[in-house]
Amino acid sequence: MPEGCIFADKGPAAFVENNASPDLLALLAITISSTFRSLVELQMAFGSYEVGVIQRTPVPNLTDSDHAALAQLARRAWSLKRTLDTVNETSHAFLLPSLLRSWLGPFEPLAIEKELAEIQAAIDDLAFRAYGLEGEDRAAIEAWASKAPGAEGEATEEADDDSVEAEDDPADGLAALQSWAVGVAFGRFDLRLATGERRPPAEPEPFDPLPARSPGMIPEADAAKLPPRAILVDEPGHALDLTAHVTAALDKAGFAPESPDTLRRWLARDFFPLHIKMYSKSRRKAPIYWQLATSSASYSIWLHIHAFTPETLPEVQATGMIKVINADFKLTAMRADFGPNPKPEERKILAAQEILVEELTLFIQDVVRVAPLWNPNLDDGVLINFAPLWRLVPHHKPWQKELKATWDALCAGDYDWAHLAMHLWPERVVPQCATDRSLAIAHSLEDVFWSEGPDGKWKPRATPERPVDELVKERTSAAVKAALKSLLEAPAITGGGGRRGRKGKGNAA
Repeated sequence: MPEGCIFADKGPAAFVENNASPDLLALLAITISSTFRSLVELQMAFGSYEVGVIQRTPVPNLTDSDHAALAQLARRAWSLKRTLDTVNETSHAFLLPSLLRSWLGPFEPLAIEKELAEIQAAIDDLAFRAYGLEGEDRAAIEAWASKAPGAEGEATEEADDDSVEAEDDPADGLAALQSWAVGVAFGRFDLRLATGERRPPAEPEPFDPLPARSPGMIPEADAAKLPPRAILVDEPGHALDLTAHVTAALDKAGFAPESPDTLRRWLARDFFPLHIKMYSKSRRKAPIYWQLATSSASYSIWLHIHAFTPETLPEVQATGMIKVINADFKLTAMRADFGPNPKPEERKILAAQEILVEELTLFIQDVVRVAPLWNPNLDDGVLINFAPLWRLVPHHKPWQKELKATWDALCAGDYDWAHLAMHLWPERVVPQCATDRSLAIAHSLEDVFWSEGPDGKWKPRATPERPVDELVKERTSAAVKAALKSLLEAPAITGGGGRRGRKGKGNAA
């Protein structure tokens, strides 16, 4: 557990006096030994590592030599596991995708796994000696360990879930390389690691604080000089064309795509579902790149969450409007060129362009509806920030459904702690701050509605420091209210590939 972490009731932690790194590492080695795990297992009643179970499990007194050996083994194992994580772009240890990783030095996962197994065997052997176990007792524990959850050929319930996800998730090889190149295109990952222009930083120590950026990302000092992009588009010839920027990154890394058209289709149709899966863990879904698209994904505008500003969605609106105008102009020109009696092949071309114009028109209408409401705040989390844009992801029905459910919950008041709730419904949220201190804290109104007594307890003020009506008024925008009304009354999205039709008005349509 790195320095600066916070633990909770289901994220328990073990400590040693003075938190000395060698002592922590030696204890870590003991606790992952088959002896310690078998002793814990004997006490397990409900399959949870409760504090009492760990406290009752004996820890042997170690000789100086055994203490040093165990600490060294644990440190090496940590380093090896971290090395395996350097190809995982969601890890704080990420450097480069697997197809490029060997360019920074030897990277042989099979050899690493073999050494880890050898380390585990060495730790087990030292632990048996430290506990004074031999003969039948040792044989019994070794037999248990070979069949225990997590042993080779066995799996815990959590591991089974991960393995199923891994089979469905092609986030290695080419897909991982292309995903990394998307990060390069947005200015998130550092291409210089792949070209040799920058060397990675030295490996940290196990208990160092976690970095704000993985070593594979552009260092903060460099990012300040060249800020990341907030928007990229799916449009050949455009200066911000995602496919062109990804192709350029891959080319510089020595992996130019064989077919730009295939890459463009992959980015338009396959990348976003993969990205959501890659950035989902333990029910938390936090995609970094957001694909806003037409129903058929024939046109997309991509956003980068860590580059958002209040002007991002208005920029999307302006970019989309230009695309609509150009597409409509092209349709008009086609009709003039083909004349009143187009040939069968020309009719197909016209029909495709008409569908594109229709989809683009619906897309930009939804952007116009939601743009005035745009007020991103990362403290609200990905789902809440993304929720008002739910109409703009008709190309990914499961994600749209999840965003719609979050939006409905926002409308119903389930997330009134969120900055977005205050932005959209101050008349509902502000009064609640007078009776719910947690909401008051979330919205920086604690001192207005609450006071701390001599006994250290907080109580509602008999008279707020400022009138509720005044607080609501200064947080209310006529433009936001009009846009919210328009969004709530917008025609419901029907089936048919994402085309919309009016099915009546709903509270959160």
